[in-house]
This record gives sequence, structure tokens and C-alpha cells, in this order.
Amino acid sequence: MTRIVVLDLHGQFTHLERRALRDMGIDTEILDADTPPAEVDADGVVLSGGPDMDRIGRAREYLDLDIPVFGICLGMQVIADELDGRVDGGDYGGYADIDVEIVDDGDPLVGSLAPETRVWASHADEVKRLPDGFVRTATSDVCGIEAMSNVEADLYGVQWHPEVAHTAEGEAVFENFAAACESP
Repeated sequence: MTRIVVLDLHGQFTHLERRALRDMGIDTEILDADTPPAEVDADGVVLSGGPDMDRIGRAREYLDLDIPVFGICLGMQVIADELDGRVDGGDYGGYADIDVEIVDDGDPLVGSLAPETRVWASHADEVKRLPDGFVRTATSDVCGIEAMSNVEADLYGVQWHPEVAHTAEGEAVFENFAAACESP
């Protein structure tokens, strides 16, 4: 059975990320952000959303586990920041229901949502420059980089929250990540 852990970066929806995975039949649990990665036996890691970079614990270390990592909102920003992308304040600010254009229909995480999908996202902070090796996979009128991937490194991120009911095809995003975790 595939095992995917959710690293809790203190987001208000972290429990919904775990539930989405559990409802798909995935063996999952929520881990404290200070859990040493060496103690984790998993096929994939979700870096949850959260309020700010000051409370991410050891999240950066999980990028070195050589398993797929999926960053949601703050989790995506952690990936970008750690790998020399740039994160800064968004122009739009708080939560909103927005249309996202999928710009890479071959992407393993969000490609199946092409050509567009409706999502619930926070834009208080966002990725402003992709890290080397990443491609932008989705965009919107309020955020240039709504999703990003480095398929070779098995690192993925979305600015929006696929775990909430306001996101139209959130379950498909989790299914796509689970498939990436099952691949040899």
C-alpha cells in the first residue's frame, strides 16, 4: 500500500489534506514539522499549507529524501525558497475563488486538469521566480506561478488548496500525486 505523510506546517486545512489521501485508500498520517526526515518511512510527502516561513520546522530537509514531494501553498513556497527560487508578497492578498489556466497538459500533477480549473487559493505570498529545473505548469490572472513541477526531481507544488471543497478538481490532484508516488 502506498504511504504518503503530510508534514504539518500549521495550516488550517492540514487535516483535510490527510483526509483526502485517507479517503483514497492511502496509508497516511500527519507529522509534526519538527519530525526528523530520517525517521520517516513513506513513498511521498505532502508539505501542507501554513501561515509563514517561521513555522516550517524541518520541511526543507524533506526535499532530500529522494521520494516525491508535493507542496501546497506555503509548502510550494518552501520548495521554491530552498532551491533558490523567489517568494514574495502577492498583489492580490487573501483567499479567493479563481480560474487557473493549466499551461502544461503533460504535467503529472496538474496536466489532467487542462485547459483550466476553478480553485480556492491564498495569494498573501507566492512564488515569483521558479527555481532552476522547474517549469510553470499553471497560471492565473492574479498569480503568474499557480503551479510548478520538476519532474526529474519529483518535486511539485500548487499555490491553491486542492483539499478544500471550493476547489473543483482537488481530488484529481491528490490522485495524480499518489500515482507519482507509486511509480518506480
